[in-house]
Amino acid sequence: MAASSREIGHGMLPWPWTLAVRHLMTPSIAKGKHPLLALLGLMAASLAILPLLPPIPQDPSYHQFADQRTLLGIPHFWNVASNLPFVLVGAIGLWQFSRDRASFVLFLGVFLTGFGSAYYHWNPNDDTLFWDRLPMALTFMAILAVAIEERVSAKAGAILLWPLLALAVFSLLLWRWTDDLRLYGWVQFFPCIALPLLFVAFPAKYSGTSYWLIAAAFYAFAKLFEFYDHAISSIGFILSGHTLKHFAAASACFAILRYFQTRQPVS
Repeated sequence: MAASSREIGHGMLPWPWTLAVRHLMTPSIAKGKHPLLALLGLMAASLAILPLLPPIPQDPSYHQFADQRTLLGIPHFWNVASNLPFVLVGAIGLWQFSRDRASFVLFLGVFLTGFGSAYYHWNPNDDTLFWDRLPMALTFMAILAVAIEERVSAKAGAILLWPLLALAVFSLLLWRWTDDLRLYGWVQFFPCIALPLLFVAFPAKYSGTSYWLIAAAFYAFAKLFEFYDHAISSIGFILSGHTLKHFAAASACFAILRYFQTRQPVS
């Protein structure tokens, strides 16, 4: 997995986004008055501000990871091999939860991330990076659709799944066409803003919310490990920060898998 906070920064929310967040968090919304409109307003406001932000080009030095070792004839061995947990978690998820479309796409994305990321790290460049980021983008949007289904409206989540997936694919095509990561940044980070709001504003339909919190913690660790890739490697640790990032991100996916495996309807 290879998206980086070094390339896609985020600071304080611009005013249209802030207003939408406040609207979503009001008691009337939390009680169920126009929650879908509030969520759509938040999406629209956050997308509307993207053209106001400066373009985010791909950093050419991004592909220079700390661990350059070749083992068993495999270049960048640990960055390649550490993607195996994604394949395992995704395969189990597909086997157990393939009936629901959003969860199917979610675990398909996790499964394909293992292959896409391994392919990229075997030969890091912009062309292979596309195939690393594509399944991740689909996973992010599927997670958002699952949250909408479970917290706001099952019908709305099922309908929004398809335009969200289309937006994910388009964000990466736009990056390749224009060398601008702004929309891909939205795909990656908007769920990080929307999910906590949904979890606070709307009651859970299933038990196991703690697994989502665990997943969020592991994802935060993954971003830290990614940012300190070279620093962790420089202190003599056997694995680089980017390899640890893969394990942390796969642990987040495993926490989501455990949520699906253990959840029970809440009265």
